[in-house]
Amino acid sequence: MRRRRMAAITMDPSLSRQVGKDSHQHGAVVEEIHGLIRVYKDGHVERPQIVPCVTSLLPSDLGVTCGDIVIHKLTNIWARFYVPAVRCHGKLPLLVYFHGGGFCVGSAAWSCYHDFLARLAAKAGCLIMSVNYRLAPENPLPAAYEDGFKAFLWLKQEAVSGASEWWSRACNFSSIFLAGDSAGANIAHHLSLRLGSNRASEATALKPLVFKGTILIQPFFGGEARTHSEKQMVSPSVLSLTASDTYWRLSLPYGANRDHPWCNPMSKGSIKLLELRLLPTMVCISEMDILKDRNLEFCSALASAGKRVEHVVYKGVGHAFQILNKSPLAQTRTLEMLSHISSFITRWPLDPPTHHDCR
Repeated sequence: MRRRRMAAITMDPSLSRQVGKDSHQHGAVVEEIHGLIRVYKDGHVERPQIVPCVTSLLPSDLGVTCGDIVIHKLTNIWARFYVPAVRCHGKLPLLVYFHGGGFCVGSAAWSCYHDFLARLAAKAGCLIMSVNYRLAPENPLPAAYEDGFKAFLWLKQEAVSGASEWWSRACNFSSIFLAGDSAGANIAHHLSLRLGSNRASEATALKPLVFKGTILIQPFFGGEARTHSEKQMVSPSVLSLTASDTYWRLSLPYGANRDHPWCNPMSKGSIKLLELRLLPTMVCISEMDILKDRNLEFCSALASAGKRVEHVVYKGVGHAFQILNKSPLAQTRTLEMLSHISSFITRWPLDPPTHHDCR
């Protein structure tokens, strides 16, 4: 396979001034996250290309084959597959991954995700399906959740048909993990809730797929009451409290606040965890993230409900460090995260829950 240098990530705030400078015909700007998204009064949306989108090509020495497949033509849902070359023990577990971006930005083709997931596939020895779902505000929640479930139904058809595609030949459909970061972790969690409900029709609809666990990286949750980390976190981060609030206004149903169950899994209207059969869960938390306290509270709620959960706190790094921060510390923490995820996929649920602080 032809060797290709990964595209560099560029975060240029000036792009938000360039994009839309001639868009006065759309009326006033009603919502904006500087450099990421601008929404106009007439519903027109602009997203500056601050992170390059790349093709599925990868460096040959990584030992990972990659390709894109459309999985739902009507809604244009597609996925990028990563298949590591070395398979010492037969077929590989499958990690279904959802990218972050506050439900409003991001892509499975973003260079930062392409790099991270290729490295994860090689490190963990797993096949990865990175789902490119519809974005808000054009497609507010639950569109992303429904797209995730459509991805499962597509996988079910692939498993039932016995098709011998370049990726499915390597896939163990009886060992599937859900994963995602930020908003993608929120999607993975809500799909896990759906799988853990008592609705027999859901379980029957997905046979013969077998789901083994959930990996949530800095899950994007919120709430009307502010947590300590939301109020006190002052270190630079790609996710500010202002940006978080804007993402929720753009993605939640009209009239909903941040205590909606899709935003706040501990709100009064949320599904009772005790009533669910949840998959074993691993939560990756960043010490310098405004979401730190919500993520820790979420882990405590799972444990109190008797669910199998473990978490890791990555010291000295903020939200999305594993894809957007190239500092030496962030690179070290990313390697640690790759190892932790690999270990979870390999061993869970054979070992008891553990909790780590990576210093």
